[in-house]
Amino acid sequence: MQQISPRKQRQLGAAGLRAFPNIVRAWCLKEAEAARLLGTPVSTYRRWKNAPERAALDVNHLERLSLILGIYKDLQILLPRSDSAESWVRRANSNPLFGGRPPIERMLGGQVGDLVVVRQHLDSARG
Repeated sequence: MQQISPRKQRQLGAAGLRAFPNIVRAWCLKEAEAARLLGTPVSTYRRWKNAPERAALDVNHLERLSLILGIYKDLQILLPRSDSAESWVRRANSNPLFGGRPPIERMLGGQVGDLVVVRQHLDSARG
């Protein structure tokens, strides 16, 4: 990832954090799950959620946000019915990447690579 200024990093983080609660609601995530997706403690997630413009996200958090936003966007494109797109992450998936489990379980694995795998899977489905 290329170097970005601290100011730009803060702006990108705030924008992503303003969108993130909508994804949390759409995917029916618990607060602890939302925090885990971002790779942060629940207390930090709460602070960020309440004041996204004051959040100091590092490159890892920005990458996670970018991947999550991309996953959400891919699902909206692939599954134009919002109920299908939003429930996809919670439905069992027979693809070997998920081993019969819901994709959200893979995404909650705790590693950025788990989010990358899901994003790449959806990007390839888009063609």
